[in-house]
Amino acid sequence: SSRATRLRIDGSQGWRIATPTSTSAMGIDLEAGGRNKQKRRDAPKSENVYIKLLVKLYRFLERRTDANFNKMVLKRLYQSKTNRAPLSLSRLAKYMDGKEDKIAVLVGTVTDDLRMHEVPKLKVCALRFTETARARIVKAGGQCLTFDQLALMEPKGSNTVLLRGPKNAREAVKHFGLAPGVPHSHTKPYVRAKGRKFEKARGRRNSRGYKA
Repeated sequence: SSRATRLRIDGSQGWRIATPTSTSAMGIDLEAGGRNKQKRRDAPKSENVYIKLLVKLYRFLERRTDANFNKMVLKRLYQSKTNRAPLSLSRLAKYMDGKEDKIAVLVGTVTDDLRMHEVPKLKVCALRFTETARARIVKAGGQCLTFDQLALMEPKGSNTVLLRGPKNAREAVKHFGLAPGVPHSHTKPYVRAKGRKFEKARGRRNSRGYKA
């Protein structure tokens, strides 16, 4: 601070004005090149050794190739689990309709969907498959690939379709937004039970004033 500091001189009636030295000056440490404004991750927080090995592999591919595919896969490997949403077999089959000759790539988990009776022949690369999803893909004549296998087959990501799961399909997201009960709110309330006595009073039944 440039504000002067007043010091009392012992044994006298006067005051002396003392300015702070350079060592007491306030400030912030800047990295070389200015303030760092980067907000996204540049390494995974996960301690999973397999993810760390894949990061090493795709850092190399991103550096040595000019393919945006490798940049995007590396970025998604850094992401939190919430941002690596799972994708069901039914959605996967829908997205790959008419693209059966290509490889579906998902940086996340492929899950089974019991509502889907017939699984088409698919070639899928993912971080993880649930046991039943893997069994159904293989039974239909498809393949379940890992990312190191994909790097050998398609180092530039050609002949692939990069997919993502629905990030906002989590149960927690249903409770976000306007408070439950206020006008135009579709937010799900936190309730102990779905019985008559819980969140079923005024505004919820015709017998209790009105039903919204």
